[in-house]
Amino acid sequence: MASFLNKWFFILVMPLLLFNKRPISDNMEAKSPFRGMGGLHPFHVSVVEINHNAADKTLEISCKIFTDDFEKVLEQNYKAKVDLINPSNKAAMDTLVKKYITSHLFLNADGKPVKLSYVGFERENEAVYGYVEADNIVSVKKIDITNKLMQDLFTDQVNLMHVIVGGNRKSTKLDYPATQASFSF
Repeated sequence: MASFLNKWFFILVMPLLLFNKRPISDNMEAKSPFRGMGGLHPFHVSVVEINHNAADKTLEISCKIFTDDFEKVLEQNYKAKVDLINPSNKAAMDTLVKKYITSHLFLNADGKPVKLSYVGFERENEAVYGYVEADNIVSVKKIDITNKLMQDLFTDQVNLMHVIVGGNRKSTKLDYPATQASFSF
């Protein structure tokens, strides 16, 4: 039992003690289950997955972000009341999510800028998935990514990225303040 408790102590509590960086904006209300810890949960992480769908000639992109963090950054940036869990106006929330993702995530495929089209968002457990895609991408040999998601809120933000082309998966992580990554296939 002691071994089990020690494991969870190091997974959940030690990151708070070692890496307790304050959010850039301290006047935000905490909605997370970690209330009472300064509104911080142990990790500030987003996950971006990019999949090249050769049959449809598209890049399918999902952005996974903790719901409470995402609501905070949208409120901060757009000065609007944000509720991604039970939105009274789904269209208004779609507009904010679209504006945020398309102004913080940029792609180049084979040296050419890629136009991202917003598809929508959905909530699953403690996270929100935002979906965008790029059309007319016949093949990909190199993808360059600028990923600034959540870096305007947290100085300890980690952005994980997975890119899948032709069944070949490559991954990397960007620790704040890094924003650039390249993948060659």
